[in-house]
Amino acid sequence: MSGTATYAVRLGVRRGLTELGQSLRSTQDIGFTLFMAAAVLGYLFVRRDDRVAGTDLLVPTVQLPSILGALVAFTLVVGPAYALAMQREDGTLLRYKAMPHGVRAYFTSQFVALSGGVLPTVLVVLIPSLLLFDDVMAGGAGGWLMVAGLLVLGMLAIMPLGIIIGAVVPNTQKVGTWGMLPITVLTGISGIFVPLQQLWGWVQAVAQVFPLYWFGLGMRSAFLPDSAAAAEIGGSWRTGATLLVLAGWAVAGWIVTPIVLRRMARRQSGSDVEAAREAALQWVR
Repeated sequence: MSGTATYAVRLGVRRGLTELGQSLRSTQDIGFTLFMAAAVLGYLFVRRDDRVAGTDLLVPTVQLPSILGALVAFTLVVGPAYALAMQREDGTLLRYKAMPHGVRAYFTSQFVALSGGVLPTVLVVLIPSLLLFDDVMAGGAGGWLMVAGLLVLGMLAIMPLGIIIGAVVPNTQKVGTWGMLPITVLTGISGIFVPLQQLWGWVQAVAQVFPLYWFGLGMRSAFLPDSAAAAEIGGSWRTGATLLVLAGWAVAGWIVTPIVLRRMARRQSGSDVEAAREAALQWVR
C-alpha cells in the first residue's frame, strides 16, 4: 500500500472513531438503543417462564441469540444506508472524493464507526439478559469465543449490504423503503420467532440465500445446547456451511462495495449536493 493510501486509511480510522464518539454521546442515538433494548427485554421477561414446545428450553434462552443477531443485522444495514445517503446529500462524500484515495478513507471511516456502534447494541441487551434469565449461555467460554468470531464475520458479511443500499437510493427518504422494509422482511423469514422449517419451502430457500439466516443460526449454535439443534433444518447447526456462507458474502461484499462507491462518487457533483439539500428542505417544509 502506498504512503498516500496508508494515510487515507489512517484518516478514515480517525474520522470513524470521531463519528463513533459523537454517536455514543448523542442523546437521540442512546435513547433509540435503550428503547430497543427495553422492548426486547420486556418481551423476553413476559415470556421468561414459557417453554418452547417439545423441549425443556425456556423461550428467552432460545430467542435471545436470534434477537441479538437480528439487532446486529438491522444496525449494520439501516445504519450504513442512512449514513451514506445523508453524507452524500450534505457534501461529505464530495469532500472525500477530492482527496487522493478518498473513497478508501471514507470506506474505512464508515467501517470503524458502524462496527463500533454495534457493540453497545449487543451489550445493552445481553448484560441484563444474563442477570434476568437462566441458562442464557450453554456453550461456556467456547460459546463466548464463537460469539465474538461470529460478530466480526457477521459485520463483514452484512455491512456491505447497507453501504450498497445507501449508495443506490435516490435520497435519504427512500432508505426506509429500500433498506428498512427489506431487512424487516428478511428478519421475519430468518427463523428468529418462527422456526424456518415451519415456513413454506420457497420461503426457506429465499431465507437461506441471505446472510441474516446464517448469522442467526450461528448465534443460536453458540448460545444453545447441542440438543437444540434438533429444531433446525437437518437437525444440525451446520457450522461449516454457516462459516462458508458468511465468508462468501463477506468476500463478495467487500469486492463489490468499493466499486459501487467509486461509481457513485464519480457521479457526485456540487450541483447534485445543492439539489439534494433543496429537495430535503422542500420535504421538511
